[in-house]
Amino acid sequence: MVKRMLGVVTVLMLVLTTSGLSQSPAKGKEPVSSGRPLRAWIADLKAQAPQTRNAAAYEIAGLGPAAVSAVPALIVALDDPDPSVRFPVTVALGEIGPGAKAAVPKLQQMLAEEINDEIAASAKRALRRIEPSAVPTE
Repeated sequence: MVKRMLGVVTVLMLVLTTSGLSQSPAKGKEPVSSGRPLRAWIADLKAQAPQTRNAAAYEIAGLGPAAVSAVPALIVALDDPDPSVRFPVTVALGEIGPGAKAAVPKLQQMLAEEINDEIAASAKRALRRIEPSAVPTE
């Protein structure tokens, strides 16, 4: 009898645990990357060390469209003096996609003014993902 009850309890626990894993995250819940919430990565975009800013931009990029709340901070970061930061910021905006539409004017400006060809090309790729009609014809 005890073994049977233990078996039933075990099965119930397994079913409840598994069903909880298959559900999507609650709507409005802040995305997390590498164990840190998005707001922490956004704050790191303003860190003193360029390596920290670079890592933050790549972590935000990895969150894709879920990182849409980072767009205003990413737009500011497009003016970072360090090219190793500007590049992943363009990548992050492209990964966010249409939700990063507010970045279109700045990305277009970068196409005309950015002296680093790789960053300019990444800005163009981001524009294609955000709003293809915003990419200037050559």
